[in-house]
Amino acid sequence: MAEKRAIVFANGEINDLEAVRGLIESDDFLVAADGGYHHMQALGLRPGLIVGDMDSLSKEETERLQAEGVQIELHPKDKNETDLELALQWAARAGYPIIVVVGALGGRLDQTLGNVCLLAQPGLDDLQVRLLDGNTEAFLIHGRAEIRGDIGDIVSLLPLFGPAVGVLTAGLRYPLHRETLYPERTRGISNVLERPVAQVELSAGNLLCIHIRRAPVQDLAERRE
Repeated sequence: MAEKRAIVFANGEINDLEAVRGLIESDDFLVAADGGYHHMQALGLRPGLIVGDMDSLSKEETERLQAEGVQIELHPKDKNETDLELALQWAARAGYPIIVVVGALGGRLDQTLGNVCLLAQPGLDDLQVRLLDGNTEAFLIHGRAEIRGDIGDIVSLLPLFGPAVGVLTAGLRYPLHRETLYPERTRGISNVLERPVAQVELSAGNLLCIHIRRAPVQDLAERRE
């Protein structure tokens, strides 16, 4: 049986709404991070939950959604977290092992960088969390991971918050042999899948994997360790 997924809609730009529609499965739980609801509305989707301070929704929208039975988790406008951070925390507390975030990689640069850094939250360590924008997905590698896709897909491995030590890869055009990648250097940019499944290992640190696919994302439940 497939593991349950939470699909979180952030309030950033989504370049291909129809590609997002193709990702949604009937048993996914749909969460809107405040204004992310408008992406769902454009797709004709109904959220199970909306999280945030509701500054991107009108009072009439909020009241209508509540009347329709949508759960609203309201937070004050003066808060320390973004709406997406609160939505991720909710999905983690709710026990979803797979969390897919759409609308987090486009728009304002500060928001995009902040969204990427959210992948390193301690509460998400043991979960599969991916940021998705059309054919581009980003996720954090701790220790070991498999990357599944088509031969020719672009794969970039970026050390996050410090050096990534002992990086070993298999199935990529430019192999890494227990090397150290440094955040101020571009050694891990623009590698290429040579096999449908590539492996990445590291002994210390974190790697941000940015996978740019030649075809739309099909399998978001691939195995991570």
